[in-house]
Amino acid sequence: MGASFGPRQLVLALDHTVSFARDDFLSGPSNAAALALIERWPDWPARVMALVGPKGAGKSHLAAIWAEASGARVLAAKLLPETDLPGAFATGALVVEDLDPADLDERAFFHLLNLARELAAYVLITARSAPSGFQVGIRDLASRLRAVPSVVLAPPDDELLRALIMKLAADRQIPVDDALVNYLATRIERSFEAAHAAIVRLDEEAMRQHRPVARALAAELFR
Repeated sequence: MGASFGPRQLVLALDHTVSFARDDFLSGPSNAAALALIERWPDWPARVMALVGPKGAGKSHLAAIWAEASGARVLAAKLLPETDLPGAFATGALVVEDLDPADLDERAFFHLLNLARELAAYVLITARSAPSGFQVGIRDLASRLRAVPSVVLAPPDDELLRALIMKLAADRQIPVDDALVNYLATRIERSFEAAHAAIVRLDEEAMRQHRPVARALAAELFR
C-alpha cells in the first residue's frame, strides 16, 4: 500500500529564471562541436548554419550566446510569414529558432534564404532534425536546404548530465547534494529533456508534500 501524505498543496505555475549567458553554458563532449562553431564565428564554413538536437539540448542557449556576440536578432520560425524580413536582417545576422518541417512556410523561408544571400548575412538555425533532410515542395528551397551544414548536439555523457541536474536545480533555487544528483543521473533517461522533467517533478512534489528535495523523495518518484 502506498504511503499517505495527507492534503496536497496546490502548486502554482511560477516562472524560473534561466540564464543564457556564456558563463552558464555547460560544455562537454556532446556539445563541443556546437560550442566551437559559435566561438569561431565569423569563421564559419557557410553563412547559413544549423544547430540540430533534441529539445533542451542547449540549442537556444548557444543561439543566445551567438546573438549576443553577433548582434543577431532572434526570430521564431513559426512567425516567418508575418515578419518584415528585410528589417529582421538589419544587423546582418539572424537566429531562426525551432525550424520544423511540419509547419514550415516554404515561401517565407525561401525568401529569407534569398535575402540572406543577397545581403551576405549570417543565419543560425535551430532545429530538432537537420534542414538538409526536410521534404519540401519548392525545388530550389530543397536545394538550398541540402547545402546548409548542420552541427549536432548529442545526448549528454554522465558528467555533463550530473552538471546539468545541478544547474537546473540551481535555476529553480533548489539545494541538492551529491547523493540526490547521483541517484537521479542513474535512473533517468540520459537526455536534457529528462533531466529538466525530473527536476520539475521533484520541485512540484516537494511543495505539495511540504518535504525537502532529497534522495528519499527521489527514490519514491523514480524507483
